[in-house]
Amino acid sequence: GRVRVYIACSLDGFISGPNNELDWLSDAAEQKAPESKDTVSTNDLPAKKDEGQKIDAEDNNSEGIGFEEFLNDVGCLLMGRNTYDVVSGFGPDMWAYGNRPVHVVTHRQISSSKYNVSSVSGDIPQLVSDALKAAGGKDVYVDGGNLIRQVLDAGLLDDIIITMVPRILGQGKSLFSGALKQHPLEFVGHYSYQNSVQIHARPKDHKC
Repeated sequence: GRVRVYIACSLDGFISGPNNELDWLSDAAEQKAPESKDTVSTNDLPAKKDEGQKIDAEDNNSEGIGFEEFLNDVGCLLMGRNTYDVVSGFGPDMWAYGNRPVHVVTHRQISSSKYNVSSVSGDIPQLVSDALKAAGGKDVYVDGGNLIRQVLDAGLLDDIIITMVPRILGQGKSLFSGALKQHPLEFVGHYSYQNSVQIHARPKDHKC
């Protein structure tokens, strides 16, 4: 399995507002996309597309990787504690991960959940290794800005899918600010996707 990121961010690189606000994502999703949407692929870069990279059922004029398509390949989530607190606070009807194991990286106790959620702690290589085992040969979905940066810095991230929303927040929680070093990437493709731009990249020397 692969270790992957699937996340949305504002045009200025924030994944949430300063107080974890995410309402701007819903606002952007409700905006009507332009009638003419040309899909742009990086023809000079590797031509191979993931099997999950299909026309999204909700918008058959755009090409990209829809969340459900992405999630079909996921066997386990490795999630930061702050991200877990935010998504679990949306209520059970908004839980998007089914009964997949969700490993929440935290030293604090987690309230009981009807879902397959467990708290984990330790160094990043061990956390990723344990998540891959729990995924049973499928992919690991890493979620949470700080955790994503730590997995990236550890050289354990295989795939990055970022949907850039047409919104400038000005302040908030940055996706990559705080990374400990530079990370050369290669673009697999970029696509017009639901009134946003989706970027698919991989760290160079990835093992996929």
